[in-house]
Formats: sequence, structure tokens, C-alpha cells
Amino acid sequence: MNFPRIHPDTIEEVKEKIDIYEVVSDYVVLKKRGQNHVGLCPFHQEKTPSFTVNQSKQMYYCFGCGEGGNGIKFLMEIGQQSFSQVVLDLAKRYQVPLKTLEPEKRQEIQKELSLREQLYEIVALTSNFYEHALQESLGENALSYLIEKRKFKPETIQKFNLGYAPSGWETLYRYLVEQKRYPIALVEEAGLIKPRKKGNGYYDTFRDRLMIPIKDIQGRVIAFGGRSLTDDEPKYLNSPETPLFNKGKTLFALDQAKSSIRSFDKVIVVEGYFDAIALHEAGITNTVASLGTAFSESQLKQLLRYSNSKKVIFNFDADKAGIKATERAITEIESLIYSGQVNLKILNIPDGKDADEFIKSHHNGSEKYQELIEKAPLWLNWQIQQLLIDKNLKQADNFEQVAQGMVKMLNKLSDSNQRSYYISYCAEILAQGDARLLTLYIKNLQTQLSKPLTKLSTKNKQKTFIKPETLNVNNLLKEAETILLKIYIHYPQHRQEIFNKLEEKSLIFSLSDHRIIWHKLLEIEENILNIHDANNQQFISQIEANMADLSEVSSKVKELLNFREIEQYEDSNRLNLIIDAALISLEKVNLEKYCNYCEQKYKKISSQEDPVNYQYYLNEYLSSKQKILQLQPLRSFSQLDIYS
Repeated sequence: MNFPRIHPDTIEEVKEKIDIYEVVSDYVVLKKRGQNHVGLCPFHQEKTPSFTVNQSKQMYYCFGCGEGGNGIKFLMEIGQQSFSQVVLDLAKRYQVPLKTLEPEKRQEIQKELSLREQLYEIVALTSNFYEHALQESLGENALSYLIEKRKFKPETIQKFNLGYAPSGWETLYRYLVEQKRYPIALVEEAGLIKPRKKGNGYYDTFRDRLMIPIKDIQGRVIAFGGRSLTDDEPKYLNSPETPLFNKGKTLFALDQAKSSIRSFDKVIVVEGYFDAIALHEAGITNTVASLGTAFSESQLKQLLRYSNSKKVIFNFDADKAGIKATERAITEIESLIYSGQVNLKILNIPDGKDADEFIKSHHNGSEKYQELIEKAPLWLNWQIQQLLIDKNLKQADNFEQVAQGMVKMLNKLSDSNQRSYYISYCAEILAQGDARLLTLYIKNLQTQLSKPLTKLSTKNKQKTFIKPETLNVNNLLKEAETILLKIYIHYPQHRQEIFNKLEEKSLIFSLSDHRIIWHKLLEIEENILNIHDANNQQFISQIEANMADLSEVSSKVKELLNFREIEQYEDSNRLNLIIDAALISLEKVNLEKYCNYCEQKYKKISSQEDPVNYQYYLNEYLSSKQKILQLQPLRSFSQLDIYS
């Protein structure tokens, strides 16, 4: 989707309505501290909170990595989205009327937004339809299944908006298309009906199924899971992918679990809808469910936003399918696990029961389940135990299989202490109680392990460690920011352009005196009815009057007001080049500062003692360096002779 230029009025109204605490708390666990809220920074790895949110100023700042800005910039950074995309999403969220600088595109964008709103409306109405059907005589079997077999309370059924899809082939179709007059194409796009393979017409996607609404993080219904009440296959059927629903990025019940995940500082992931619902009913509300596909890294990262300690417990079924699902999930998120970014435990309930069965078959089932959670083994212990299933270590081939499996796992560990611990742990298993063999097996395992990942050869170091460019950061920054302020004051026709580009690139004036002057300039503009007068004298006069008392920047203001250097450049294209070059320089300087910060960090950290943080800052350094290199082909401010 190509986004139009958004009118400044819409941008300003969004800024007025946005609550930065509300926005940030969807991604960061925040705790009140004085006038601020603090939490762990989502932009770099840290153990002590240095990320602050100030509601009165509607700003965030991290004292660790230097990231800062308003709510719009936060969403741009956290979601890697464009300025326009974020503003459009916020306009929709806060019900701000959309205005664009390209009126001919307004209808197109409104149509796109309207399409999504209609899909939300259709899916919500369908959910109500299913709920109503469950309470009617045609839903008697489904309701009986929930109450008698699943033993759910009426309030639980209502809380999760459970419903029933009637058995007729066109029941929902007739309701939505013929009765409610929704376009067939939209109902199909919502994944609720399908075209017949032979002949004309459509049929309902879900028929004679118990219906479980799937909701987004804001609690809006976006899709459905349907459980068969007969022998029809598949037993569980999910909605297809739609503009509202992405299976690999959605977690069932996260909308209801997120606050509890923050409170308990851990999250339980189960396989099935009914496991999640049963745990919620039992008071274990920090539970979500995957949607039948492999648990993804994207889903894990969503969960980690709500837990400071990054504790995640996988409680999949203990049968072969469940074990395979657990192993597949571990593989999907392997990079995060082995680097220590998640504290993962694996719970397999004894006797092969799922969470729902376990809780309902025990007195004080909730308490007993919590005990199992506390005793659940760490993921690597669990994986090692899986290697031993059906293996007889007294048989040479079995012994070799287990030992090689252990070596493969141990090789992935980057933390030297963790690796040493598990070498001994595995050696004890292989020694089978014979203390005389323990030292031998420890030595054998160490011999078979490849060199630690954190140790690089001289050749590799030359390729990996890129020496930062020498750059006089302060001079370049001062020069670029000064010229932007000068143009802003003396060329009113370029003010909106400078303001918009700073906003779009999420750039701020870094030098304190420039930042003070910039905010004062915006304040003066708000108090002047016509800032675009022909001779610009009113604006200049207001600057002189309002900044006279700002002793800390008085000399700088005087320099800006006595601007003469580029008055000869009345050519707007020339000024556009200068503005763009200055902005590129600001962007480069900001990246260079962060790059140097990360370089200093990883060089001070021992790759052996703290490999996780070492690898993190090294990766951040290389990533920042790459971004700087991508800006190199662009004409920077330092390469532009603005006075010639």
C-alpha cells in the first residue's frame, strides 16, 4: 500500500490524542518511579531498567542506548514501520479524521481503511451470530459438550464468546449476504464462506462446529477456530489467512492474558484452545495458546514484551505429536534460546494428560498444576532427557547416538559457564554411575566440541570487526543543525518541509542549545496567526522578543538572526538539496554515535565471561555500521559546499 502525504492537521491531532504510556505499555512492562515510568529498554538488551517514559512530556528516553522520542517514533522503531503507516494506525485507533496533502488519494486511503473496518464488523457480527446460535435449540449439543464434558462455567463460555456454527451449508451465508446485505466478496475475504467447486454459489466455511473466536491484542475478533462435534476431519479448523488474521503472528487469549503475564512475570504456552480456557477458568490467567502451527519467533517476541524475567513455559501435550511440536517450537526459536534471551522451561504433564484434563481430574487442580510449573525442567535438560527415551546406554549403537546428540546440543551453547555445567551433566549420564569414567567422558566431550563461537580467527576478525570511520561528530552535527535552523528562520516557504522531514525521519536536534531554540521556534509559530508574511519580520521580531531572556543561547540566537551566508540562494531546488544533505548528516551522526557506543560496550565485555551481551553489542555495532554504509552514497552535508 502506497501511503499519501498526511496533512499536518491530522498529524497534530494524532499527537494530541496519543498517550505514550498507553502505547509503550503494550510492549514494555512499566513501573511508576517518581514522575516517570521505567522499564527494560526494548531497543537493547539490559538487566537494569534505564528506559523511562514521561507522560506529562509525552516522551520516552533510554539512558543506556540513547533512543528517545515521542509515541509515533516509538511505534516506528518497535514495529519497523513508516511514519505514514504509524500515523494512519493511530488515527484509526483514536478516531481522528484523515486529511492528506493529496486530496485525490484521500478517497483511496479511506476506502482501504473502510475495507478493514468492514471486515472487523463482519467478523464481529459473525461472532455474535455463533454465540446466539449456541444458546438456541440447534446449539444444544454444542452447549452440552462445553458444560458436561469440558465442565466450563457459563461465565467462562461468555467470557470467551464461545459459539456454535449451524450444520446447514448456507446458514451464515444467508444471514450475512441475504439478510444483512454484506457484499459476497467481503464475506469471502473474511474467510467465512467459500465458492463452490462445481456450479455457482457459496457455502459456509464452518458447519456444525463449536466456535472459538480468535482476537487480536486489542480484543477485536479477527478469526475463528472451530472444533468438530462429529467425526468430521479435521478435528480443529482455523480461519484461513485474511487481511486481519496472520496465524504465525497471533496467539489465542493474549488479549486476556497480557496483564497477568506482567503480574506473574511469566507466561504459559499451551497447544489447544480448551487448555488455555481451562487454565484461565482455574485462575491461571497468564496462559496463551498457539494456533496449530509451529510456534514462531514472532510469537515469542510478542510474549517477551510482557515479562521482565523472560520466563516462558511450554506445556504441550505429552504424546508423540506433542513432543514433536515442542521440539519443532524449540528449533523455531533456537537463536533466542541459545543466546540466553529467553528463560524457557518445558512441562510435560505425567500420564500424558493435557492441562485441561489434569486440572479437572485433581482436587485443587490449580495448585497442583502450579507445582508442576515450578518443577518443570529447563529446555536443555528436557531435550537431553528426550535423547535417552528408549535408549540402552549399554548398547554401543544407542550410546553413540546419545553421545552425538549431546555434542550437537553442547556445541550450540555460547555461554562458557553453561557449557561447562552441561558437559559435566552429560558426562554423568554417559558414565552410568561409574565415577572412574566421569573424567574420561568429560574430556571426550570437550575434545569433540568445536571451538567456542565467541573465539574468532585472525582472518575472521579482519572480516568481521570493522573499524569505525573517523568523523568529527560534534562539528558536523553543529554545522548541520545550525544550517537547518537558519533556513527555518529565514526561509518561511521551507518551514513545513523541514518540520515534516524531521518528523518523518524521527530526528531531533541533539545539541542542547539547538534543541532549546527549536522548541522555542515552534512555540512562537503557534502564537502567530500568519507566520508566512512576505517579509518574515513578524517572526524575526517575535524571536528577538521571546528569546531575549534565554541567556544560555543568546549568542547562538544572535548568530542565527544575522544570517547572510546563503541569502543568494533563492533557488528553491538548491535549498532543498542543502536541507536533505543536512538531514542525512544528522542521521549519520546519530548512527555513528550509537555505533561507537556499541563498539565501546562489546570491547569492554569478556566474550568468555559474558558471551550473550558481548554478541549483542557486537551485532548492534555491525548493524549500525551497515546502516551508515547505506547512507554513504547519498550526498551528505559535509560533501556539499553550501557557500560556493
